[in-house]
Order: sequence, then C-alpha cells, then structure tokens
Amino acid sequence: MLFKPDAKDDDKSKAPPRRSVLSRVLGRLVSLLVTLVILGGLGYLGWMAFQPKQGGGGGRGAFGRPDLPVPVLAAMPRVQDVPVYLDGVGSVKALNTVTVRSQVDGKLIKVNFIEGQDVKKDDVLGEIDPAIYQAQYDQAVAKKAQDVALLANQKLDLARYEQLAASNAGSKQQADTQRALVAQQEALIKADQAAIDNAGATLGYTKIIAPMSGRAGLRQVDQGNIIHAADATGLVILTQLQPIAVWFSLPQQQIMRVNAAAAKGQLAVDVFGNDGVTVIDTGKLTGIDNQVDPTTGTLKLKAEFPNANYQLWPGQFVNVRLKVETLSQAIVVPTSAVQRGPAGTFSYVIGEGDIVTAKPVTVTQQNEHDAVIASGLTTSDRVVTTGFANLADGSKVVVGKDDGAPAADLAPRKRSRNPDGKRGGQGGDGQGRDGKKDWQGKNGEHRGRHEHSEGDQKGQTGPAPAAGGEQSGGAAKQP
Repeated sequence: MLFKPDAKDDDKSKAPPRRSVLSRVLGRLVSLLVTLVILGGLGYLGWMAFQPKQGGGGGRGAFGRPDLPVPVLAAMPRVQDVPVYLDGVGSVKALNTVTVRSQVDGKLIKVNFIEGQDVKKDDVLGEIDPAIYQAQYDQAVAKKAQDVALLANQKLDLARYEQLAASNAGSKQQADTQRALVAQQEALIKADQAAIDNAGATLGYTKIIAPMSGRAGLRQVDQGNIIHAADATGLVILTQLQPIAVWFSLPQQQIMRVNAAAAKGQLAVDVFGNDGVTVIDTGKLTGIDNQVDPTTGTLKLKAEFPNANYQLWPGQFVNVRLKVETLSQAIVVPTSAVQRGPAGTFSYVIGEGDIVTAKPVTVTQQNEHDAVIASGLTTSDRVVTTGFANLADGSKVVVGKDDGAPAADLAPRKRSRNPDGKRGGQGGDGQGRDGKKDWQGKNGEHRGRHEHSEGDQKGQTGPAPAAGGEQSGGAAKQP
C-alpha cells in the first residue's frame, strides 16, 4: 500500500536552517579555546615534570636558587718533591733453586729435614747406607800401606847396590835398575793415595749435603727406598727466599727513560700487597733485559728484594712500581680539583668576593690523590675540590670546612611521613627524645621536606634559606 507524503513534511525539509553564521563562528571559537586550554595544561605538566626538584643537583645556584652562593670545599696548592713512578706487573722468582740429588746409589736410611723447613748450607739432609763405600775406602787404605812397606824394602836394596857399585864390588847397572824400581813404587803409592781420596769422596757422598741455604720443599723420596745418582726427581728441592727476585715488564716506550735513570744510579723498586695500595717491600733494580719481547712489546726487568717477612713467594703475581726520578719543588693540588672540559683540563680558582674563575691548567702527572701542575696555578690560588654540580664560571661560592670525612651509612635509613605530611627521621615519627622535631640525620646532615641529592653536596657546608621558621634545605655538615 502506497502512502503519499505529507505536504507539511515537504515544507519543513525545504525550510532554511535555523543556525545563523554568527552561532557557527562562536561554536568554533569555543572549541578552539577548549583545545588551547587542554594543550596548555599538558605543556605545563610536562614542564613541571622536567624541572629539577628543590635541593637537586641540577638547579641554578645553591639548591636551585640563583640568589644563593654555591657551597664548596677548597684547597691551596702546595709545593713539594714528587717522585715519578712507572707501574708494571710482574712475578716473584727465587734467586736460586736447587734439586738435591744423591751422587751415589744406595739405600736411603735417614732423612734429616722436615718439609717446609729452613736449612743452612752444608746441613745433612739425608744419609745413604755407607757399608759398601766404607769397605772400598778401607781397601784403598790397605793397598797403600802394602805399597809403602814394599817401597821401604826397595830403598834398602838401593842403598846396598849403590855401596857395592861405589867400591866396584857390584854392578852399576844393578844399582840403576833398583833406583828405577824405587821411583816406580813411589808413583804407585801416589796412585794409592788418589784411590783413597776417591773412595773417601764417594763415602762422603753417602751423606746428602745442602748446597745452599734455603727452604726445603716437599720430600720426593721416602726413607728406605733405593735411590740412584741418575734419578731425575731427587730427594728435595731447595728454594732461596731471602733475598728474592721479581721479574716485571714495562712498555717499550719507557726504555729510554729507564736507561737514563739507571745511568744516574741505583733505582728503587716497590712491590704492593694484595690490596694494590700497601707497599710490602722495597728493593733495587738489578737487571734490564737486552731485547724487547716482540709478542707483547714489553721489556723485562729484574729487581731484588730482602723479603724479611716472607711476604713474597715464588710464582706469585704482584704489582710493581719503579721510581725513575723526582720532580723537585712541584706544585701539587688534589686530583679532584682538576676538571676536564671540551678545551682540556681546568680548575676553578676562587678570587675576590668568593667568585670562581675557570683557569686552564697543564697536568704533568696525577694519581688518585694528587695532581702535579706544570702551569696555570700558583701557590696563592684557592682551587675548588668539591661542589662542581652547581658551579659555573663566575658563580659566587661559600667555602666550607673539611674537618673530616663523613661516615657512610651502611644501610638506607627508614623514613615515613608524619601525620602533617612531613618526612621524619629514623623510626618514622620525625621527633627526638625530647618531643621536638629532629631534622638532622646521620653525620649532621639537615633533612627538610625535600631530600637533597648526596652526590656532589656531601661534605659541604653552606647557608640554608629559612621558611616559616624551619630549615627547608641545607648542605651536609662535616661531623
């Protein structure tokens, strides 16, 4: 069934829209305004998120306030003689190591040392059964006695023959023959003496003697075994521990420097303990190798140490430093005072009105404690050693006192919020025993509503702004 559209509906669809042009413009302006407000709020929140918190290390001036001086610690350059060292890694080696072997074959009947014992030169370390060698010695002695008796008889015959030949009662040839027999017998007696000496020496080898003073190692042969002169292991190994040697290496670039220093006199060598800081022994340089190791590009050197306390042991790896020269009357500052920038090394110097100026410096050498300055500083300058996070060229500073190093917390301190929303100290109540609010943590560090970063402000002192009668921030104090 078909329906005919109503005439009224056709009139409404053909009627012009009710909204005017002005209402459309106003609607667009309102939409644009709302969008701008939203974008502005988001931008403000983002800006606040990236801003450093109060008391952080990234703000301007002290604790983000450009009107406050920066708390720092300072030091004065000092003049002193500075030794120059070359560091190397080496190994400990004994000056002498001997494998004690038997020089004769036989049964080991006695061992006279304890493993790990210090022995002296010519001490008897072991004994071999001497029965066979004693018999050989006695036989050689008896043979000589027999030949001596025969020589005495031949000498008497020679005297008789000479008397007869002198009176022409006997033949001169017979006297000459007897004289030759006497000389032959005398030579035989000398051979007998040599045999006695040989047998005596062999008999002496039955006692195994220490060829040098040193420390005995572990026993290689037990008592009761048959040992031979051809045995490779030997009875024991003796090692000389006092004095002892250290072989270490230096880069080939230091060859000229070491040779020049060695030409001036004896060079001192220090060896460090396991901590790498404590010097456990000091010795002298005794030898420089005649060629560079082509595989490592290093030069081997040898030093000798007294080793009075047996702190060095053969085979041990050690850190070594060689003293090559001494810088006389050099300007020295703490290593922390030397900073590095795009243009090189520089230091902050505190001038008039406690205004800092960045000055370029030339560093000759430095270690973990001190730096030797060749140029850029004088003994009258004050250099900043701590507090660089908030520091810039031209900043005003306040210099604190470095009375002592603060003790570090072994564990984080527990903190909780008080009912008023403020952070308390350890225990969470933020109050001391007397009921007053305790805003000081360990080592006298002032703790306000915002915790300050401890990276660069630790160990510094400086004024803290007051707000509402409370300390809202401050640098750590030295105990």
